Amino acid sequence: MDPDNQIVRLCVKGLECESSGQPAEALRLFMRAWIQSADDFERCIAAHYVARHQKDSADALMWNQRSLDHANAVRDDRVREFYPSLYLNMGKAHEDLGNRQGAKQFYEKAESLVDSIPEGRYGNVVREAIERALLRIRE
Repeated sequence: MDPDNQIVRLCVKGLECESSGQPAEALRLFMRAWIQSADDFERCIAAHYVARHQKDSADALMWNQRSLDHANAVRDDRVREFYPSLYLNMGKAHEDLGNRQGAKQFYEKAESLVDSIPEGRYGNVVREAIERALLRIRE
């Protein structure tokens, strides 16, 4: 991701707020990123982070779907590495709403694309989350 992109910078600040126990400020920054986003790539990123702060499962699904829709509208490879996480989050939203079959389908999509994520901390977190999700849904 481009560290000079204003939307990316806002989301990084939001992540810093999350990790320092300031969820309300994190959401404020993510919403600001959403409002200021200018294209599908930026909207995909901002919606992804807004979804994380939804208290209602239906709202989380809506924001995750928004993020996925904007990712699908990007016509280059900038979001390729993002898809496993997007599908993982869609699966979790469906799981939280009691739609186990829908959750399973999204978790399996995430698993099928996991090789597109580079090695490293982020990749490990997503891979482990997909594994845990598939174990949960198959029980």
